[in-house]
Amino acid sequence: MTSLYIHIPFCNRICTYCDFNKFLIKNQPVDEYIDCLIKELSGIEETVFTTLFIGGGTPTALSVSQLDKLLSYIAGRFTISDEFSMEANPDELTIDKIAVMKHYGVNRLSLGVQTFDNKLLKLLGRTHQQSDIKQAVDAAKDLGIESVSIDLMYHLPTQTLEQVKIDIEKALSLDIDHISCYSLILEPKTQFYNQYRKGMLQLPDETLAAEMYEYIMSRLAQSDFSQYEISNFAKPDHESRHNKVYWQNSEYYGAGAGSHGYINGIRYYNIVPVPHYIKSMQTTGQAVKEEHHVTCEESMEEFMFLGLRMNSGISKVEFEERYGAALDEVFKNVLEELLDRHLIIEENNMISLTSTGRMIGNYVFEKFLLSV
Repeated sequence: MTSLYIHIPFCNRICTYCDFNKFLIKNQPVDEYIDCLIKELSGIEETVFTTLFIGGGTPTALSVSQLDKLLSYIAGRFTISDEFSMEANPDELTIDKIAVMKHYGVNRLSLGVQTFDNKLLKLLGRTHQQSDIKQAVDAAKDLGIESVSIDLMYHLPTQTLEQVKIDIEKALSLDIDHISCYSLILEPKTQFYNQYRKGMLQLPDETLAAEMYEYIMSRLAQSDFSQYEISNFAKPDHESRHNKVYWQNSEYYGAGAGSHGYINGIRYYNIVPVPHYIKSMQTTGQAVKEEHHVTCEESMEEFMFLGLRMNSGISKVEFEERYGAALDEVFKNVLEELLDRHLIIEENNMISLTSTGRMIGNYVFEKFLLSV
C-alpha cells in the first residue's frame, strides 16, 4: 500500500514566511477547484492507502459544505488503513468543521500554531491568537479526534530564548501528542525574504538559533515526548506515519495544484497556478507539469539524506536489499569522515546522526550527494 497527499492551496491570509503553493481564497474558483480535484482523484487506480494527508495552504479555509463534498468523495472511494491527517488553523477550526472531519474518518489534526506570542503571531501574518489555540485543541479532542499535533517555529525575528521556553511550556500544557519545531528559513518570494533583503528584518544570530534548538531538544526529552526526527517529537505511538513515508523514501501519490508525487520510480509535480490547474483538468483530465525518472544514484542519495533525518537512522541491510550494493562501499569515504568527526554513529547495522550531527544536519546530508 502507498500513501496519498492532497493539496488545498487556499488561505484567508498569506503568512509572511510561507513559500508553499497558496492563494488568497477570496474571489478564487474554490468550487471548481474541488470538482477538478475530485476528477484527479478519480483517476488514481489505487483505492487503499496506508496514510492520507490533506495540506495546504489551509484546508480549513474551505467552507463546511466544501469540506463535506471533498471528504465525502474521499470516504466513498478510498480506504485509509492507518492515519488520516488534515492541516488546520486554530481560529478556523469550528465545531462544524471538526464534526465533518470526524464523520469522514479524519483521525489526526496538524495545527499551525507557530508561536503562542501574540506579537510574533501578528508579525508572522497569522490570523489566530494565543487564546484560539487551546480552544481548538480542546474542541478537536472533545469531538473525538484521536491525535492532535502542533507546529511551532523558532529563530523568528525579535524572538528571544525566553519566548521559546514559554512556547514549549504552553505546548506541553495542551492535550496533544505531537510537536513539530521548525527553524525559520528565509525562502525567496516570501514577504520576510523581501524585507530581509531591504534591511527591514533582522533575525536572531545563528548561535542563538542553535541555543533555541538545543533547549527544545533538551526540554522535550524531559517530557513524555521523544524526538524521532530532526524537527519532530511525539508521545509513544503518535509519530507522523505519513511524514515517515517521505523520510523512508517510500512511494506516494500527490493530487491538487502544485502537489508532488513519487510512484514507480518517477517523481512528478502538478501545475501550480490554480486557474491553469483547473483548465488542464477540464480539458485534458490530468494536471502533471513534469515527471522525473529517479536514477539509482539519486535514489541512493535520497535514501541517505531523508533517512538520516530520523533518530532511528538508516539500515545498512535495507540499503543493500534495495540497491544490491553495500552501503560501506558506496559511501565509504563519507562514512569514515563523518564517523571520525562524531557526526554519525553506527550501531547494530544502523547509521544515525549524533546530537552534534543533528545540529548541522544539512551539512551532513550534503556529504551524501554523489554527484558533488
